[in-house]
Amino acid sequence: MKTRFILINTSHAGNVGAAARAMKVMGFDDLVLVAPRWANVLRREETIQRASGALDVLKNARIVPTLDEALQGMTHLCATAMTPRDFGPPTVAPREHFEMLSKEERDAQTVQGLRLDKTVNPEQGVAFLFGSERFGMRNEDVYRCHACLSIPTNPSFGSLNLGAAIQVIAYEWRLALGGFAVQDRAAAPAYADARQVGGMLEHWERTLVDIDFLDPEAPRKLVPRLNKLVNRAHITVEEIHILRGIAKAVAQVAARAKASTDAAGEAPQPAEIPAKR
Repeated sequence: MKTRFILINTSHAGNVGAAARAMKVMGFDDLVLVAPRWANVLRREETIQRASGALDVLKNARIVPTLDEALQGMTHLCATAMTPRDFGPPTVAPREHFEMLSKEERDAQTVQGLRLDKTVNPEQGVAFLFGSERFGMRNEDVYRCHACLSIPTNPSFGSLNLGAAIQVIAYEWRLALGGFAVQDRAAAPAYADARQVGGMLEHWERTLVDIDFLDPEAPRKLVPRLNKLVNRAHITVEEIHILRGIAKAVAQVAARAKASTDAAGEAPQPAEIPAKR
């Protein structure tokens, strides 16, 4: 279903950029501004900064003088207003209304696919209307809509910034349309295979012998126990490299200490450990 976000009499350039960003992250790109305060609002520095890279949405955005022009091609209009109008459309929560819309869309596609009703319009579109930051939407604009969306908020403080309101509506509508799969940004770990684990354990065994931690004549199953520990940890290739690097460094320190001892002809004295205070 075609989706359009319409901003009426927007007064802050930054909110236009924020709207573009909110739309892009939810996969929408049809933005229309009706008589904004700034004629060059799409090119203003604050707009571009707040868009945070959603420059394609700004590039495709249109500025029109009247709401009639902004609504061209749209068949279902949703106003956004905190205050219900006495003669306006029903006030509904976005999620509730969007579930109904998406169900109607699916039903219409099914009917069209079965050729039971050739009058179904596959090009229908939904428009979300947002009023001025200072005054909200005019009554006459709200009256033209099929629904008035009210975001459930804290009853004692329900005022949302325009960009935040657009983000909420865009998110709820995207969910109703099917949503996006959650992307796992982290690369899948490359687990070490048995050969790599075996090589690392052999390296550690040599190092432990070098530092007199392991007696090769009486190993007491130390290496099998280390093997079991590593298998339980599902160690990765990168972790293998780290552990082998540690073993190498330990072996080098042990070799230097032994060489120093041989040169001095006596065992080095242990370093004095200061008493805890």
